Amino acid sequence: MHQFTPNWFALNMGTGILFLMLAQFPIPVPGIESLTRVLFWADIGFYVVFSILFVSRFVFFRHDAFRLLDHPVQSMFLGAIPMGLAPIINGAVDFYGHSHIAVHAAFDLWIVDAALSLIIGWLVPFYMFTRQEHAFERMTGVWLLPIVPAEVAAASAGTIGPHLSAQIEQFVVTIGYALWAISVPLAFGILAILFLRLVLHKLPHRDMAVSTWLALGPIGTGSLGLLLLGNASTRAFAGTGLSSIFAMAQGIGLLGGLFLWGVGIWWLGMATLITLRYLKEGLPFNMGWWGFTFPLGVYTAATFALGSETRFAIFEWFGALLTVVLTFFWTLVTTRTLQGMWTGQLFVAPCLLSPETGLPMFDPPPVTLDDELRV
Repeated sequence: MHQFTPNWFALNMGTGILFLMLAQFPIPVPGIESLTRVLFWADIGFYVVFSILFVSRFVFFRHDAFRLLDHPVQSMFLGAIPMGLAPIINGAVDFYGHSHIAVHAAFDLWIVDAALSLIIGWLVPFYMFTRQEHAFERMTGVWLLPIVPAEVAAASAGTIGPHLSAQIEQFVVTIGYALWAISVPLAFGILAILFLRLVLHKLPHRDMAVSTWLALGPIGTGSLGLLLLGNASTRAFAGTGLSSIFAMAQGIGLLGGLFLWGVGIWWLGMATLITLRYLKEGLPFNMGWWGFTFPLGVYTAATFALGSETRFAIFEWFGALLTVVLTFFWTLVTTRTLQGMWTGQLFVAPCLLSPETGLPMFDPPPVTLDDELRV
């Protein structure tokens, strides 16, 4: 509990996007539907356990827990908390959309998810600006983590909107566009700076090798959000005074989604090349390996969405290929994570380690009356 860090929620992100993509897999596979349901409920179980551990750390070890906000890397993973919740919300409506209880629960959770995304999207950059120590040459893709949750929530708005009443759907879609606008421009600003950092200072240390894949996250989710919100808004505002304006949203969503998807092709190829380069040095396992899963998964989701919109088979088959790669990554990372959990080597909070010695840095216990009397 004392050593629990928010990067464990990356497990929810990776598992969640996997069961969502397996549910869209275009090739019939025996047992795949049952597997998606098992992964869905397992993901919920992990999220509940992780949430309890995370909250308990702030309740029982409050002072040490707040050091998380000062850590220039660990604090970024706070963004994994709302992003880990988003696939559960989407899965609830995709798998159980016929149930009013599931839909209402998904809507309530989406409100929480959107609120957390905004809070983290403001809080972590504020600490970056005022408390944390950063350097341009040490910048990596993890800077995206507190920014991207808002656009993930925006994509979820396009998923749950059609399952809600007309008035609530209009509200959700409108907020979804605002969340998209809050996140995507900032994320692309970070990507531009990241490109320059890689040119000037080359690749980061191999411990951060997987962070290159994180660039696919805002690109894939940005594309997916435009596609889903475009469809949802056209339907939500049909017959209203805004119908003429939102009638264009589907076309804009398709074109914008396709443009962003094309940008993702470049980052996908570059991330692959960089990973192959790192393999020569050997990649030490850490929880950052979950970065192989969610960014690739949301890009796969955008690929499937483009296939659904354009009816081009190439998108469907490419999405199927990416799903196979995603399944391989998830299996590999899950196996290594379970091994790390068993040995206990993954239960270390870097924010509690001294930067000079690498040893635990805990505050001494308060002096009690008995201690004073013994002195």
